[in-house]
Amino acid sequence: MDFFYKSFLQLKVYCEENSFKGWDPYDGLNSWIIQKTPLGKLPFFRLAWIQLFKRNPINLRSLFGIKKDYNPKGLGLFLIGYCNLYKIENKSETLEKINFLTNKILELQTKGYSGACWGYNFDWQARAFFQPKHTPTVVATTFITEALLESYGVTKNKECLNAAISASKFVLNDLNKTYDDEKNYTFSYSPLDNTQVFNAGLLGAKLLCLIYQHTKNDELLISAKKVVSYVCKKQNKNGSWAYGTLHFHQWIDNFHTGYNLECITTYQQISKDFSFKNNIDRGLKYYLETFFTDCGISKYYNDKTYPIDIHAPAQLIVTLKKLNVLSKEKPLVDKVLNWTIENMQSCKGYFYYQKKKTVMSKIPYIRWAQAWMFYAFSYYFLEFEKENGKD
Repeated sequence: MDFFYKSFLQLKVYCEENSFKGWDPYDGLNSWIIQKTPLGKLPFFRLAWIQLFKRNPINLRSLFGIKKDYNPKGLGLFLIGYCNLYKIENKSETLEKINFLTNKILELQTKGYSGACWGYNFDWQARAFFQPKHTPTVVATTFITEALLESYGVTKNKECLNAAISASKFVLNDLNKTYDDEKNYTFSYSPLDNTQVFNAGLLGAKLLCLIYQHTKNDELLISAKKVVSYVCKKQNKNGSWAYGTLHFHQWIDNFHTGYNLECITTYQQISKDFSFKNNIDRGLKYYLETFFTDCGISKYYNDKTYPIDIHAPAQLIVTLKKLNVLSKEKPLVDKVLNWTIENMQSCKGYFYYQKKKTVMSKIPYIRWAQAWMFYAFSYYFLEFEKENGKD
């Protein structure tokens, strides 16, 4: 525990010294090359430009005018982390960070939609769609909504609760729906696309469940069940899920599997509907048996070890905590956390992005790496500090 706590404190110092600002793997389109030349109008060039920065182990961002910035989803992860720490330590300086992050998140809302919502601080070109800067997504909005509810639990700031409840209107009214033959459906990633990305739809269902706890509006659970039904019917017999329905979304990966399990479990816990328990059990078995090696490496994909991505060990802790099996799986978690700290943390406190067979990307991404490890550590300590009577 002391080894893990020392690692966390080094990370915490790094994040606070950088005021929670940083770069992102996907922020290449913030470059002046894109912003001030016609090249930014070409989808293929935008995609290639993002990949140049994402895949390059050398950080070219300062050279091309890409500045450190606040990422709303990253701020949400930090906020949940500090709320978890406050439950353990009840320190005034932790409360100060909660208030700072809460205010910054509320300030960064994207306007013009049915309810409160958030996107990323950069244009984003994917193979399936293009998202201009600050386009709200169900993924960012769900993590931030959960963060605001956690902040409300600590501060009793009604603005947090009101924004969170409002976010359910964004999910229900602004996202596109894709239906199956039984009139179940899933949500699109954003209002601008019609993709069926399974973890994205489930995150929307999770948001509705979290809001139901405060409003008791049964329509929220009815909608959430339709999404859970849609996605569970897409589960493979071995317990796995592809990323989505498009032909280039057929990979099976570590942390999106963790997302799926977390969201279905949240629906089950809040609705008391256990009709998807078998899906959770099969998915968890596949997740634990497939994505983690005997020496503690978190594999990215189901069929190969590399790249080893920092997001995966972080999500392991969160998934197991949300499924109430973190204590049961502590030997695995400790092994994974040990390997991750020893192999993927800088002496400066931050965590590296990815380890490939021959090269390590050591760029200190704020959302993808630092916020996720901060978030994960907070759940680890929330579980085991309480067990040790330190609450």
